[in-house]
Amino acid sequence: MNEVRHDPAHSGHSRWGADDQLGAGNLLTQERRLAALRSIRTGALWDLSHEISPRAPFLLPNQTPFLQSIWASWRDSIRRRRAAGARNDAGSNVERVEMTMHVGTHIDALGHFSIGGKLYNGLNAGDVVTDWGLDRLGIEHVPPMICRGVLLDVSGLDGGEFLNPGRVVGPDDLARAADAAEVAIGAGDIVLIRTGWGRFFAVNNDRYLQGEPGIDVPAARWLTERDVVAIGCDNMAVEVLPNPDRGLMMPVHQHVLVEAGVHLIENLALDELARERIKSFCFVLLAARFKGATGCPVRPIALV
Repeated sequence: MNEVRHDPAHSGHSRWGADDQLGAGNLLTQERRLAALRSIRTGALWDLSHEISPRAPFLLPNQTPFLQSIWASWRDSIRRRRAAGARNDAGSNVERVEMTMHVGTHIDALGHFSIGGKLYNGLNAGDVVTDWGLDRLGIEHVPPMICRGVLLDVSGLDGGEFLNPGRVVGPDDLARAADAAEVAIGAGDIVLIRTGWGRFFAVNNDRYLQGEPGIDVPAARWLTERDVVAIGCDNMAVEVLPNPDRGLMMPVHQHVLVEAGVHLIENLALDELARERIKSFCFVLLAARFKGATGCPVRPIALV
């Protein structure tokens, strides 16, 4: 069993200063943004997100189902506007949505996880986490991401089309996938890992939620030591579930978010990108600025 070793170098203040809330987002420089945009040759685009609907899987008790209903309909709005003197019968439809910010394809804010009572950059959770959201490290601090994306396809490691729950993807697996893709992971990159598990999203939710293949802490360290900005995967949590050490739960989240200040992107749709054998691309992701939120749904794209 792998012992989880929390890194003292990342347990105190960020290398970007005591007030930093961007973490590895600091690596999204103008030069790297321009390099990613200049890499686009054809303009071909792949949508890497799943549709958000009541069919989206959710994991109790931390998550609740996605609910959407019409709050104000064309009939009601016309009636009210007629009563106010309008003659042109302008009908409008507005919905009301109830959800967690971790529904569907989404990105985690740095304040999403703690190690004990400590958050990223040594902040005290008791001082930051309020009943109304995060006072610091919320999703509003995630910068627009325009950078190089890299796809590491490990789905066939065991000879099938996908890996099974509990299957650890270790650093050697990632290194071999990078070699096969003929890419070297570099500073400012966003690495997307395809396990094949995403085929069950909203298709067989019971199976999707029973566990998942994913990276372990050594694999996460292999990536964060290369100064990636974010790690994404076609599963619920990026990391392997259940952890082979049943005394550990979500240690990859602790290392990646709290120690390294690197974002996690979950429930990605990567099958089409893999079918086209796209390994390196311009990656674009913009997170909506929900102040104090621990994450938010996103629609990332790949451009080549």
